Amino acid sequence: MPVVALFAAVLLLGIADSMVNSYIVLFGADVVGLTPLQVGVWSSVFAVSGITIGWWLGRLFDRRPARTYSIVVILLGSAGYLLLPRASSFLVLLLMAATVLGATAAAFPQLFALARSVLGEGVAGQRSAPLLRSAWSLAWAGGPLLGALLLSRGGYPWLMWTASGVFVASALTVVAVPQPRFVAAAASSPGSTPVLLTVSVTLFFTAMFAGGLALPLFVTRVLHQQPASVGVLFSICAAVEVVATLGLAVVPARVSQRALILGGFGSFVCCYALTDVSSGMPMLLVGQAFRGVGIAIVGAAGIRYFQDLLAPAAGRATTLFANASTAGLLVSGILSGLAVEHFGYRTTLLLCGMVAALGGVAFAVGSRRHADSRHAEEVPRSSMPAPVSDGG
Repeated sequence: MPVVALFAAVLLLGIADSMVNSYIVLFGADVVGLTPLQVGVWSSVFAVSGITIGWWLGRLFDRRPARTYSIVVILLGSAGYLLLPRASSFLVLLLMAATVLGATAAAFPQLFALARSVLGEGVAGQRSAPLLRSAWSLAWAGGPLLGALLLSRGGYPWLMWTASGVFVASALTVVAVPQPRFVAAAASSPGSTPVLLTVSVTLFFTAMFAGGLALPLFVTRVLHQQPASVGVLFSICAAVEVVATLGLAVVPARVSQRALILGGFGSFVCCYALTDVSSGMPMLLVGQAFRGVGIAIVGAAGIRYFQDLLAPAAGRATTLFANASTAGLLVSGILSGLAVEHFGYRTTLLLCGMVAALGGVAFAVGSRRHADSRHAEEVPRSSMPAPVSDGG
């Protein structure tokens, strides 16, 4: 079944991605000897390259859908991580980030676009986003632990080489997915870019990544918890995220996706509100449960919403959503660092909640505008007078 192959491909891609990206900053700093500024520049080049390559391939996919794009970028990532342990200079790392490593970021939206094209616009296609998103969440729940084991046994070379092999396995799994059907309408633009909706997703992921950077320091330095407690919190979040994402796959079609996503934004705001007023682990655990629900809903139902809105341009829609999340990652580090330095940890977490709330407002307004514009387009057609029969 195509959905099984797609689920396996995303799961393997997520395992490889989480194995290396959980420790790649440490590799740059400890092995290559990059300064904090160089690490930041390297990460930014990685992100910008992923956005650029992903945007180009998304447009290409809509003009001529094919599974080849996914296979190629995954194999490029495999080659990149196979060679990465031998990199010994900042310039080489920048070149790799701008090419083979950056291309790997395009694999995620390509697989989601491939799933929508292969499974169609029916129930199976619409449920593909939550199902594949649950595979990604499941991979990130276990991948970092596997990476830590490999790192302790064989160091960075074994970590990178194992990830390279998992990337190859993911690419081979994509081969089992049928070629998507070419839809001529996909070559034309389905409508203007939903700017406010894109901004809302960027704000959501900015709050997510910034909060993820501030939380470990808040837990250990302000609440004086053990470092291991941070791992417990993130594990709870990941577990809830997997369950919630799988639940989305069976939500009836009559349930409003707009209301569901707004609920996801609200859950994220609750997460930061509870975390900000917490004084120990019980409240933090509840907050992480809300965080997992919010990430699951916005991360999975959000992709589906973009795909429905821009149908049949699945490549453009999924890449737009993925690039918005990458943009959030791009700005979150600087904003989080400045906020912690000038306002402290609790205020930073409060600001993250406010950014998430602002994202919810942007989504509410943007989704309402698109709903109104669609209604305005449908009314004239539905109000046209019926043809008069001449009785002949």
